[in-house]
Amino acid sequence: MSDRNAYEQKLRAKLDELQAEVDKLKARARGAEADARIQQEQEQEINQLEAKRDDMRQKLDEMRNASDDAWDDVKAGAERAWSSLSESLQRARTRFK
Repeated sequence: MSDRNAYEQKLRAKLDELQAEVDKLKARARGAEADARIQQEQEQEINQLEAKRDDMRQKLDEMRNASDDAWDDVKAGAERAWSSLSESLQRARTRFK
């Protein structure tokens, strides 16, 4: 084998190694992007839970201040808010496992 052929083979081997490293870096980057998306989705879900929690607190305040005539309506609203909050919390627990 000539020096020229040996040198070309050596460079091709180095290029193949470099390509393997580039592929690893790409895979890591895709993994990091996926992790970032998951974290962003989790943060959005937590924000929604906090908004529903705040809504539930507001309903509780309304119940405390409701007149006897408005009590049934306020109670129904509070029950809907609690149901929504509970369902959202259960979904979040399942997704965050």
